[in-house]
Amino acid sequence: MLSLDFLDDVRRMNKRQLYYQVLNFGMIVSSALMIWKGLMVITGSESPIVVVLSGSMEPAFHRGDLLFLTNRVEDPIRVGEIVVFRIEGREIPIVHRVLKIHEKQNGHIKFLTKGDNNAVDDRGLYKQGQHWLEKKDVVGRARGFYQESRVEDRNYLFLILEL
Repeated sequence: MLSLDFLDDVRRMNKRQLYYQVLNFGMIVSSALMIWKGLMVITGSESPIVVVLSGSMEPAFHRGDLLFLTNRVEDPIRVGEIVVFRIEGREIPIVHRVLKIHEKQNGHIKFLTKGDNNAVDDRGLYKQGQHWLEKKDVVGRARGFYQESRVEDRNYLFLILEL
């Protein structure tokens, strides 16, 4: 059994070795958290990297593709742009393309989204009574992606960034 072998290894360590292993593990975890928080600050997004979870954006993105996001306040949202947004009452963000923009006279912008592989827009996904998304709903906007090639069963990895 794996767990019993692990416990035997731990029992054989002296205190110094055990403390060293715990310290190494703590350093790895804290380094990963610092890198993630640094990416959040640099990109302005609460989630700088997301995984595509459904086929609603095919053929542009497939399940398992990674999207790199930014969410700079000064950049206006444009039609055709791919946004990741969160719906009130749902925990998992959605990756879809901006279909229409509605700008009020006071400069307030609302927009409508749709998955490339969906027949209709996303109004059915929004909370009841909501017909447009606002900037506050956006987690980030796709600036690059990372995907495994699906051509002839070859395993190539692609990283494409649009900065």
